[in-house]
Amino acid sequence: MALPNAVDSTQEFLDAQTHVWNLTFNYINSMSLKSALLLGIPDIIHKHGKPITLSQLADALSINNAKSHGLYRLMRFLVHSRIFDKVNISDDEEEAYSLTTTSRLLLRDEPLSFAPFALAMTDPIIVDPFHNVMEWFKDESPSPFVTRNGMNFWENANKDKNFNQVFNKGMASDARFVGSILVDKCKHVFEGLKTVVDVGGGTGTVAKIVADAFSGLKCVVLELPHVVAGLEGSENLSFVSGDMFDSIPSADAVFLKWIFHDWGDEDSVKILEKCKEAILPSKESGGKVIIVEIVLDYEKQEDDAIETQLSMDMLMMTLLTGKERTEKEWAKLFYAAGFQNYKITPILGLRSVIEVFP
Repeated sequence: MALPNAVDSTQEFLDAQTHVWNLTFNYINSMSLKSALLLGIPDIIHKHGKPITLSQLADALSINNAKSHGLYRLMRFLVHSRIFDKVNISDDEEEAYSLTTTSRLLLRDEPLSFAPFALAMTDPIIVDPFHNVMEWFKDESPSPFVTRNGMNFWENANKDKNFNQVFNKGMASDARFVGSILVDKCKHVFEGLKTVVDVGGGTGTVAKIVADAFSGLKCVVLELPHVVAGLEGSENLSFVSGDMFDSIPSADAVFLKWIFHDWGDEDSVKILEKCKEAILPSKESGGKVIIVEIVLDYEKQEDDAIETQLSMDMLMMTLLTGKERTEKEWAKLFYAAGFQNYKITPILGLRSVIEVFP
């Protein structure tokens, strides 16, 4: 295509090329991060106790000396991505690498580590179905994941024990992060409750944090059989094997973190109806549904946050049958399920706490 004759058109086309290239190569960010995590680079720098030089890092990794140039290039890229920082440690300006706030949250022993989540989300089982989106638009499958694998995401997780373990660890790492904020910044959400059922609560990470933070509160985790198999509860935490589409144990409140974005509107309304049946007291007595999910708001959020939220929406489309929703779309679900009111508290960064009242 010939370039237009406008004076600024050449630069516009060059800028457009850069934009397209950046979009094309975005996957290199996640794959480089994955490589650093699998190599254990954040933990090596942390264990070193001070900024580490390239040669020291290479020795700690026991890598092939002929490939040290590759390690330098990987670290250069990760410094640019603000995963690590680069500092000078001597008079001859020898360069060394140090941790940033981001990489500190990728340490394996960090209680709120994001590393398991990052590894789960970059697993080939998660990534590969994106190669089938074009095919999915033309077939009868409910998702690109089914187009590629011939079964849905949950069936695959039940069948593939290794991935099930990776996925559960990833969800548990996110749950620890969310749970710590909930009990610190959102105490009012749980105060006065005596029983809470955590629907789809995985291995019980959030439920345990909440139960430990509020004296006298008992939490029940409802999960699929392959998730809770072998898990043991405690005095204030128990596990129930079941399906939320069949029934939900009765409680003062029903808690659901990252559940509804897995499902389309029709299924989400069914889940909400089961939640409504499970709530014991009225709104005045504290009965409610507590939801942790994304609420899309293009006008009030920064571009980076919107991009991340829309990326999550694409992930839900590709892996499952769900989506991320605006407040208007959330309200439509709540009223369709027979709820009277709701309250949104945007306190979890990319996600919000939504209280829904009968």
